[in-house]
Amino acid sequence: MNKKSTSSGTDSKSSNSYDDKGNVNRTRKKSGYGKWIGGGLGWAFGGPIGGILGFVFGSMYDGMQSRQYAYSPGQTQTQPADFSVSLLILAAAVMKADGKVLRSELNYVKSFFIQQFSVSVAERNIKLLREILKQEINVYDVSMQIRQYMEYASRLQLLHFLFGISMADGQIHAREIDIIDLIAGYLGISRNDYQSVRAMFVKETDSAYKILEVSPNATDEEVKKAYHKMATKYHPDKVAHLGEEFKKAAKEKFQKLNGAYREIKKQKGMK
Repeated sequence: MNKKSTSSGTDSKSSNSYDDKGNVNRTRKKSGYGKWIGGGLGWAFGGPIGGILGFVFGSMYDGMQSRQYAYSPGQTQTQPADFSVSLLILAAAVMKADGKVLRSELNYVKSFFIQQFSVSVAERNIKLLREILKQEINVYDVSMQIRQYMEYASRLQLLHFLFGISMADGQIHAREIDIIDLIAGYLGISRNDYQSVRAMFVKETDSAYKILEVSPNATDEEVKKAYHKMATKYHPDKVAHLGEEFKKAAKEKFQKLNGAYREIKKQKGMK
């Protein structure tokens, strides 16, 4: 009942065309939406991710999927649309992990896209996310496609966003941690890097040390060396190819790294 009501509400706001029998023709509307997302896709156009989009867009997408798309490792750099779609699909998996989708989680995703792009882009992505949430998501297949074609730094950024979504309601649930942990493994994220990003959101007594990937017993020199290593790994320039918008978003992760470094220096009395 709710699903029907939602569809009806969407149709009433759209500028539908009609055939000669007076039936609503949604092809034009869907094609425009598909062109927006499909036109900017690279490697995410095919494979498991493309399959999910196919279900979302229905017959409109079949025409786009029918063209030949051959994968080739290193064929193309991750496009911003590849990253956005990957984020939305994995976000949907995390949001469904605890059995309910919270408004705060949707608002977090919307807020992210508003900050990085615009209100119109955010609204389109939220509409797409709502449709993706209705689909069955094979986390392994999707993650392995991302792992094969997305650069490591971009995968780290994905992980950071997933933790942000899980913390949108002010707390992180065990099932969400479990699914993010699973996704991180499938994405090929090293255990140390996973613990580093996790520590930015799940506060523990040694969180600052986990972020820098050093032991609390590390010497001052080891701490400095670890910081410079992580600063290189987490620098926003690592995702510059995704555009200024995502580069700006990556600064949050870098700022948390700097915050952890300052905290350790204070604890150890380092200069």
